[in-house]
Amino acid sequence: MSDAGPRVLIVDDEAGIRRFLRASLEAHGYSIHEASSGEEALQVVPAFRPDLVLLDLGLPGVDGRQVTSCLREWTQTPIIILSVQGDESQKIASLDAGADDYLTKPFGKGELPARIRAALRRVGSPDGGPIFVTGD
Repeated sequence: MSDAGPRVLIVDDEAGIRRFLRASLEAHGYSIHEASSGEEALQVVPAFRPDLVLLDLGLPGVDGRQVTSCLREWTQTPIIILSVQGDESQKIASLDAGADDYLTKPFGKGELPARIRAALRRVGSPDGGPIFVTGD
């Protein structure tokens, strides 16, 4: 895990997808941490303190929607759902559970980084500090 840019937690039970996302996002300057289950994600978030969570819905055990609901009880960290489930009812249920965005797999290589940038813009700077300071 590098400490370069904004911290992104990738939660997906498929190692190949996590590897692809890690390589793609690290190339865009993000610091990546991974979790392979909903339970692991719920344990990692308080320690890693991600600026954004990329979350698959189809996780074994605690699924992505349950993870979203649990996280929304105590954090406003942006959550982008990445799922093969593309029907409208799944999207609505995920957004109503607290997700900020929903992206159906497969997606274009430029779309995910653009959605991440948009989500991070909505929450402001990661450390909550000022963007521009002048004088004393």
